[in-house]
Amino acid sequence: MLLAPLSRRDWLRSTAAGSLTLLSPILFAAPPKPSKARIAITLDLEMSAQYPKREQTEWNFEKGNLDEATKQYSLAAAKLAKEQGGVIHFFCVGRVLEHPSVDWLKQIAAEGHAIGNHTYDHVNVKATKPEETQFRFQRAPWLVEGLTAREIIDRNIRVTTKSLKARAGIEANGFRTPGGFNNGLSDKPDVQQMLLDQGFTWVSSKYPTHLYGKVGEIPTAEVLESIVKAQADAQPFVYPSGLIEIPMSPISDVGAFRSTRWSLDSYLKAIRLAVEWAIENRAVFDLLVHPSCLVVEDPEFKIIRLICDLVRAAGDRAEIVTLDRIAAGVANT
Repeated sequence: MLLAPLSRRDWLRSTAAGSLTLLSPILFAAPPKPSKARIAITLDLEMSAQYPKREQTEWNFEKGNLDEATKQYSLAAAKLAKEQGGVIHFFCVGRVLEHPSVDWLKQIAAEGHAIGNHTYDHVNVKATKPEETQFRFQRAPWLVEGLTAREIIDRNIRVTTKSLKARAGIEANGFRTPGGFNNGLSDKPDVQQMLLDQGFTWVSSKYPTHLYGKVGEIPTAEVLESIVKAQADAQPFVYPSGLIEIPMSPISDVGAFRSTRWSLDSYLKAIRLAVEWAIENRAVFDLLVHPSCLVVEDPEFKIIRLICDLVRAAGDRAEIVTLDRIAAGVANT
């Protein structure tokens, strides 16, 4: 069945019906809407398989071994966002702190950007077996010999917090799980408690389900509509444990560029629609991108420029904030 085309405004209004009330009250308590939209730009500091070349997959074993191009892109993005009146929330894979210099990371922090914990080796926090935690430990199981999956995960998070402080003088600002889950950590109360025990009050782990379309094709109206509708399911909430969840907002750069091979123009269109929905609904939008991907796909920082322009045009209806600011708003409601 063919879908009738919708104007952008009709689209945004139609998706407004899919508001925060659609989210299950059994799993969490949804806070009331804030007075303005809160837009976050988040960059995960890790290497991405198939970048800078499609056949390059070794990064799956060395997620934290950032190359120079990724570091410089991250630093340039931080400077640009600051010039535009914005701020970026970075999430750092701890293994990069083994590099000879972390001056680039210190500079990002010194300019007022937030840096959170993304585990040391980019481990799967839902793994139940040691070999499931990371490709690196499948290749080199002696690195985690005698440890359970839970112990590996706990240590991976704890060591990253310590190494950020010891090597770069940075206090970890929040935690993001490697990979996103369509149900967040709702099925992992033990991981929620692990994070709370380590002093974290909020997590970014949920990535809502949405359509992607066919690989290599321009996203259809149905795909774009699915992405906009998913924004309602990407709003902050509180788990029964008290841990605050700040979901990642579709669509991620890796999902669009690597998995589906969109053009930059298609990605910009999807992000524009999603941010406009957030502004119109005074909601949260949490951009999920990776410098190791964008240094190839968006060398001119068009994505960051677009978001800054949209928020600036919205005036007092929107602001660019870090995720801890969003979490504080949830905690105070």
